[in-house]
Amino acid sequence: MAALLDRDALRGRVAVVAGATRGAGRGIAAALGEAGATVVCTGRSSRSGTKSIRSDYDRAETIEETAELVTGLGGVGIPVQVDHLEPEQVRRLAERLRRDHGHVDVLVNDIWGAEVLKGPPTSWNTPIWEHDLQTGLRILRLAVDTHLITSHHLLPLLIDRPGGLLVEVTDGTTAFNRNRYRISVYYDLAKVAVNRLAFSQGHELTPYGGTAVAVTPGWLRSEMMLDNFGVTEGNWRDALDGSVEGYPSAPDGFEESESPRYIGRGIAAIAADVDRARWNQRSVTSSELARAYGFTDIDGRRPDSWAEQNCGTGGRSSLGVRRSTGPAARATAPEPRPLSGGRCRPPGGGGSGR
Repeated sequence: MAALLDRDALRGRVAVVAGATRGAGRGIAAALGEAGATVVCTGRSSRSGTKSIRSDYDRAETIEETAELVTGLGGVGIPVQVDHLEPEQVRRLAERLRRDHGHVDVLVNDIWGAEVLKGPPTSWNTPIWEHDLQTGLRILRLAVDTHLITSHHLLPLLIDRPGGLLVEVTDGTTAFNRNRYRISVYYDLAKVAVNRLAFSQGHELTPYGGTAVAVTPGWLRSEMMLDNFGVTEGNWRDALDGSVEGYPSAPDGFEESESPRYIGRGIAAIAADVDRARWNQRSVTSSELARAYGFTDIDGRRPDSWAEQNCGTGGRSSLGVRRSTGPAARATAPEPRPLSGGRCRPPGGGGSGR
């Protein structure tokens, strides 16, 4: 496959990217647009929608910006303001999709929204009896309930004909997460659960000719991550040597970071693959998909921040500073304390910032 999909590879296909405002969601929507898809971009942050529907983040990105990006790249972008924690709003979305398009070819469950709630690195590894209960439960609602509500209402539009694709976006593959503690009980459970959702929904989709796969980005250069180092996508390498005044240098491994478009191109490649069912119930990384399909990131590279992590089941707590994407400290956080033996290096990464 070429480094970039044919611009008409997904022409006429309808995709819904739930959680498309920023981060991985925006990158996925953009990559689907590169391949000509019609992309319904949902999220809470809207410049013209209902003001009472608010993101947990105080940020400027909007679903309208994402839709415009999709259209500018050759697809058709459609913004729809939805709070995916509200079943009635998602039900209305399903009705609109049925009325306007009749069918959904690709559903991407990328909803997250708990970057702030998960806390800065200094608060990680807090045991459950010390962790704020309401904060933890809110993390789970944002990370898991939203996906369940969305699948419940939208999958009927995907199974009415064979070939539908459901993508669950998470942090860490099933294999990586299996033996590693992830920040807190709540974050750990959220990311493991989303991988399992791809497995269980894949089982349920199989009789209808559908495919479900979990995909994780590596160290993602989301808007929130770039802000942490005072850089943009255009000059992100300046963070490597600490040359941005007033900001810390990026930790080791940032050179293997990836743009949000990278995971998006992987998902677009699966959607265009007539043999996409081979991915059913699997849990893969964006870099694995790049190797399988031959595409590259927007800078022509094939980064893989997970490669150095295949070092056994022992080691330190999973992510350390290298996967913090919240708007927290503009300073390098301390190495997380060891939770088991070994010297497996924490992955160089940043969450999606969705």
